[in-house]
Amino acid sequence: MPHSQPKRDLTPEQFAAVLGDMRPTSVVPVDAGSYNTLHIVTLTDGTRVVVKVPPDPALPCLRYERGILRGEADFYRHAAAVGVPVPDVVRADLDHGTLPGGYLVMSEIPGVSWDRAEVTTEERPALRRELAAHVAALHTVTGPAYGYPGEGSGPLAASWREAFTAMIAAILADAADHAAPLPLPLDEIRAAFDGNASLLDAVTRPALVHFDLWDGNILVHDGGIAGLIDGERMFWGDPLADFASLALFGDIEDDADFLAGYAEAGGAVRIGPGERRRLALYRAYLYLLILVESVPRGYPEADAEGMREFMNPHLVKALDAFR
Repeated sequence: MPHSQPKRDLTPEQFAAVLGDMRPTSVVPVDAGSYNTLHIVTLTDGTRVVVKVPPDPALPCLRYERGILRGEADFYRHAAAVGVPVPDVVRADLDHGTLPGGYLVMSEIPGVSWDRAEVTTEERPALRRELAAHVAALHTVTGPAYGYPGEGSGPLAASWREAFTAMIAAILADAADHAAPLPLPLDEIRAAFDGNASLLDAVTRPALVHFDLWDGNILVHDGGIAGLIDGERMFWGDPLADFASLALFGDIEDDADFLAGYAEAGGAVRIGPGERRRLALYRAYLYLLILVESVPRGYPEADAEGMREFMNPHLVKALDAFR
């Protein structure tokens, strides 16, 4: 993960307000991620919680990131209701009453992220099937409408076409605002998405979508899936969109174990020409987020350049699949 703008420091008074009547015995910062500030807090009864605080709202960010913790809190509550292992929301300030930008206090889930765990070839099939069952459960949850629930994205939309079109418009506006280097002109990228908007009309139910299920956000423990974390990118939309990060820089159709587990759990897994084009739309959108966010997050130029060299071909390939 590239280094980015400094993490947010809280005063002792602010931290006490975040914890409320919880009494800590230790507070340890976590060097993870490139956006939020995380601390592991051990309480007097031995319980450990995670305190998550977004950057100061006065700093630049992407449009969808304004009020992003609301989506994460919503994700955990809805996911827990269908039996998916996620952190419990212990305390939350989503209206910035205690701290500008708000905060989340969550239970800690024991485990190691998949990208750091030593998952063997023999263990992988069962884990992918178990993960798929959890994802299928997520996708049974139906939202009130389509889009991001955060305050920076405006009201939810009545159709997936309207919501996703607005999401693309927002990230391209962010790219323009931050002068983000991209491999193609913004107008060309916009035209590619606009030319395929009709594909989105196939989506008729706003499902719960995590949209950041790469290996770093999947915890494993004792040979099983311990939890899904970092639900801040969540939105209500096409469940197919989750397959973009589940096969990050790859193709979900190559993951037979995941697809089998998803189907066994009741998920719809038909992937034909229309679904492949929609999935390419979501890959391209995800890659745009990764590329554009590097500018307001202040990656050092060497890190940013290396990231662009890696990401640009993936974005172009995704765009080529539907333009």
